Amino acid sequence: MLNDKILRWPDVHSATGLSRTTVWRLIRAGKFPASVKITDHATGWKQSEVEAWLSSRQATAA
Repeated sequence: MLNDKILRWPDVHSATGLSRTTVWRLIRAGKFPASVKITDHATGWKQSEVEAWLSSRQATAA
Protein backbone atom coordinates (compact mmCIF):
# COMPACT_ATOMS: atom_id res chain seq x y z
CA MET A 1 0.00 0.00 0.00
CA LEU A 2 1.46 3.31 -1.06
CA ASN A 3 0.12 5.42 1.81
CA ASP A 4 0.80 2.82 4.50
CA LYS A 5 1.81 4.58 7.71
CA ILE A 6 5.01 3.45 9.39
CA LEU A 7 4.60 2.78 13.10
CA ARG A 8 7.52 3.30 15.42
CA TRP A 9 8.13 1.11 18.46
CA PRO A 10 5.96 3.04 20.97
CA ASP A 11 2.95 2.66 18.66
CA VAL A 12 3.60 -1.04 18.05
CA HIS A 13 4.04 -1.64 21.77
CA SER A 14 0.84 0.25 22.54
CA ALA A 15 -1.14 -1.65 19.91
CA THR A 16 0.16 -5.13 20.78
CA GLY A 17 1.08 -4.92 24.45
CA LEU A 18 4.16 -7.00 23.66
CA SER A 19 7.67 -6.35 24.88
CA ARG A 20 10.41 -5.47 22.43
CA THR A 21 12.10 -8.83 23.06
CA THR A 22 8.90 -10.75 22.36
CA VAL A 23 8.34 -8.86 19.11
CA TRP A 24 11.88 -9.63 17.92
CA ARG A 25 11.46 -13.31 18.84
CA LEU A 26 8.18 -13.47 16.91
CA ILE A 27 9.80 -11.76 13.91
CA ARG A 28 12.64 -14.31 13.91
CA ALA A 29 10.07 -17.11 14.09
CA GLY A 30 8.12 -15.62 11.18
CA LYS A 31 5.09 -14.96 13.37
CA PHE A 32 5.10 -11.14 13.36
CA PRO A 33 5.55 -8.65 10.52
CA ALA A 34 9.16 -7.80 9.78
CA SER A 35 10.32 -4.30 10.53
CA VAL A 36 11.27 -1.92 7.75
CA LYS A 37 14.39 0.22 7.80
CA ILE A 38 13.61 3.94 7.87
CA THR A 39 17.12 5.30 8.31
CA ASP A 40 20.47 3.83 9.38
CA HIS A 41 19.34 4.00 13.00
CA ALA A 42 15.55 3.74 12.83
CA THR A 43 13.09 0.99 12.03
CA GLY A 44 9.34 0.79 11.99
CA TRP A 45 6.47 -1.48 11.01
CA LYS A 46 3.84 -1.07 8.31
CA GLN A 47 0.56 -0.21 10.00
CA SER A 48 -1.45 -2.45 7.67
CA GLU A 49 0.74 -5.46 8.53
CA VAL A 50 0.48 -4.87 12.28
CA GLU A 51 -3.30 -4.44 12.01
CA ALA A 52 -3.57 -7.64 9.94
CA TRP A 53 -1.50 -9.49 12.56
CA LEU A 54 -3.76 -8.20 15.33
CA SER A 55 -6.86 -9.22 13.38
CA SER A 56 -5.50 -12.73 12.85
CA ARG A 57 -4.81 -13.03 16.57
CA GLN A 58 -8.37 -11.98 17.41
CA ALA A 59 -9.79 -14.41 14.87
CA THR A 60 -7.89 -17.36 16.38
CA ALA A 61 -8.87 -16.35 19.93
CA ALA A 62 -12.59 -16.33 19.10
